[in-house]
Amino acid sequence: MQQVKIFKSIESELSGLEQEINEWITTENVNIINIFGNIAPQSLSGPGMGSFSSSDVLITILYQK
Repeated sequence: MQQVKIFKSIESELSGLEQEINEWITTENVNIINIFGNIAPQSLSGPGMGSFSSSDVLITILYQK
Protein backbone atom coordinates (compact mmCIF):
# COMPACT_ATOMS: atom_id res chain seq x y z
CA MET A 1 0.00 0.00 0.00
CA GLN A 2 1.37 3.40 -0.96
CA GLN A 3 1.75 6.05 1.74
CA VAL A 4 2.74 9.73 1.87
CA LYS A 5 5.25 11.49 4.14
CA ILE A 6 5.50 15.30 4.15
CA PHE A 7 8.52 17.31 5.31
CA LYS A 8 8.45 21.09 5.81
CA SER A 9 11.28 23.52 6.44
CA ILE A 10 12.59 26.87 5.27
CA GLU A 11 14.99 27.63 2.45
CA SER A 12 17.83 28.67 4.74
CA GLU A 13 17.78 25.25 6.47
CA LEU A 14 17.93 22.93 3.44
CA SER A 15 20.90 20.91 4.66
CA GLY A 16 19.01 20.09 7.87
CA LEU A 17 15.97 19.08 5.83
CA GLU A 18 18.10 16.80 3.66
CA GLN A 19 19.55 15.17 6.76
CA GLU A 20 16.09 14.69 8.29
CA ILE A 21 14.75 13.07 5.11
CA ASN A 22 17.78 10.79 4.68
CA GLU A 23 17.61 9.68 8.32
CA TRP A 24 13.89 8.94 7.97
CA ILE A 25 14.46 6.86 4.81
CA THR A 26 17.23 4.88 6.51
CA THR A 27 15.37 4.39 9.79
CA GLU A 28 12.05 3.39 8.22
CA ASN A 29 13.65 1.26 5.48
CA VAL A 30 11.08 2.35 2.91
CA ASN A 31 10.86 1.87 -0.84
CA ILE A 32 10.66 5.36 -2.38
CA ILE A 33 8.26 5.63 -5.31
CA ASN A 34 8.44 9.39 -5.93
CA ILE A 35 9.79 12.54 -4.31
CA PHE A 36 8.57 16.01 -5.24
CA GLY A 37 8.64 19.42 -3.65
CA ASN A 38 7.67 23.03 -3.71
CA ILE A 39 9.25 26.31 -2.62
CA ALA A 40 6.79 29.07 -1.68
CA PRO A 41 7.52 32.48 -3.19
CA GLN A 42 9.63 34.83 -1.10
CA SER A 43 7.99 37.86 0.41
CA LEU A 44 9.40 41.11 1.71
CA SER A 45 9.77 41.45 5.47
CA GLY A 46 11.28 43.77 8.01
CA PRO A 47 10.85 47.40 8.99
CA GLY A 48 11.93 48.91 5.65
CA MET A 49 10.52 45.99 3.67
CA GLY A 50 13.89 45.77 1.94
CA SER A 51 14.83 42.20 2.79
CA PHE A 52 13.39 38.85 1.80
CA SER A 53 12.30 36.27 4.36
CA SER A 54 13.24 32.62 3.88
CA SER A 55 10.85 30.73 1.63
CA ASP A 56 8.94 27.71 2.92
CA VAL A 57 10.03 24.38 1.45
CA LEU A 58 7.68 21.41 1.28
CA ILE A 59 8.89 17.93 0.28
CA THR A 60 6.43 15.09 -0.31
CA ILE A 61 7.56 11.49 -0.50
CA LEU A 62 5.39 8.71 -1.90
CA TYR A 63 6.59 5.37 -0.53
CA GLN A 64 5.83 1.76 0.35
CA LYS A 65 6.97 -0.13 3.44
